[in-house]
Amino acid sequence: MRTAVLATLLAVFTALLPATAAAANPTITTPPAGSHGFPFLAAAEDLGSFGYTESEFFISGTATAYAKSGLWTSSGRWDVRPTTQAEYRTRLLVRRPSDPARFNGTVVVEWLNVSAQLELSPDYWFMRDELLRQGYAWVGVSAQSVGVNGGLGDIAGLRGWDPTRYGSLVHPGDAYAYDIFSQAGQALRTPNGPDPLGGLEIRTLLADGESQSAGFMTTYANAVQPVARVYDGLMIHSNSAVAAPISGRLVDVLTMPNPSRIRTDTAVPVFVVLTETDVPGAAVARQPDTDRVVHWELAGTAHGDQWAFDLGGPTVQKSAGSAAPEPGCAAGSAPYNDGPGHYSMNAALRALTTWAQGGPRPASGALLDADRRDPATGLATGGIRLPDVAVPTRTLSGERDTTDSGVFCGLYGARDPWNGDADPWDQHDDGDPSDPSFPPTAEPVLSRLYPTNADYVAKVQAAAQSSVTAGHLLPEDAATIVEAARNSGIGG
Repeated sequence: MRTAVLATLLAVFTALLPATAAAANPTITTPPAGSHGFPFLAAAEDLGSFGYTESEFFISGTATAYAKSGLWTSSGRWDVRPTTQAEYRTRLLVRRPSDPARFNGTVVVEWLNVSAQLELSPDYWFMRDELLRQGYAWVGVSAQSVGVNGGLGDIAGLRGWDPTRYGSLVHPGDAYAYDIFSQAGQALRTPNGPDPLGGLEIRTLLADGESQSAGFMTTYANAVQPVARVYDGLMIHSNSAVAAPISGRLVDVLTMPNPSRIRTDTAVPVFVVLTETDVPGAAVARQPDTDRVVHWELAGTAHGDQWAFDLGGPTVQKSAGSAAPEPGCAAGSAPYNDGPGHYSMNAALRALTTWAQGGPRPASGALLDADRRDPATGLATGGIRLPDVAVPTRTLSGERDTTDSGVFCGLYGARDPWNGDADPWDQHDDGDPSDPSFPPTAEPVLSRLYPTNADYVAKVQAAAQSSVTAGHLLPEDAATIVEAARNSGIGG
């Protein structure tokens, strides 16, 4: 009996000890200038005007691949075993406050997205305002082979884009991507070589991935983070119902549990944020919120949107030029969704940071019913409804007509101004965002909804305050939304 009591006390004491990262510590070096003179995906915006600096580093070492250990089920409680090892060298793109006094102690480490066959940083663009105004550091990791070695696109990876700068990079394949991402975080915590953060002291290290990267982040949260213990919290933005395979091979997605939920015994918090575009494909993986897993489903938002496109476009053009990916939406179709996705991501980032530092769990949100739309407005029902949706002036949809469109068009959703059905896409059919089903319904009349600008502003102000109180909108963004309403001319 005494032995059992001592064993129990030892287990409790061990659980209270801070976790020690098990990831290897890679070597850090600085890259040569190269033929372009700047890193791929270098910011086109003037980071100096925000008090930020940008730099790039290489990390190198030996990465480990993992394989399933035991049965993987939809619970997400997935065990892995190490298999092969391979040498690698990849890069970190770092943006941090120039003044150490401005650093808030939190580093967001984004798994760069390679769906377009070149590297993109979608969550940097979605969360840019919150990152820069609050003094976060942001690090983009070239975690996957396509980003380094190239794939089907015109740009043959970093190595092909600038052989002088990136010719020494080595990526052995996506089976090793998970450990490479762990080692990237470890390099920031205990730099073995030049410090990518310039001596900034980390309080909180957050892992982040959007879209395709979110699929890898789901597997990372369930199978690798429990082994590596590098990150203090994880953001999974716009994942689907099935996680990325641990092998890194796309064909092996068929072997993954469907649905792939987040394990509820995770030692660190996991925040899943889904846009309206994502919900139909991810709903089967819904699970109740717990003290370690929270989901948000955002009405009136899209997987990619006008905000991210406009903010990221110049940066992508700077590096990729004519090879920059385009959504490819058909001429004359509705414009991209310009809804409140970035405001939601700002709030999610701050909430996750507080949560990972031992603060309260983020507020839950209502489930979105993307299949049921208000016949008068075309807006989806349910979900988290920020002022753009709660006090609408246009139809915001996570879906769109993709007839004669490119492969990425459907990810950008649609917006439809309420202007008396004067737009070329106002056809009262599936291609009409404000009237996606029969019988035909005329668009709402703004002057009837909001007789005066003061009336409109009052409604926006009330909706903004309600969202702030609920924990779904930051006060700074609420003030921006209300000021835009005052200057909109809407009403009367």
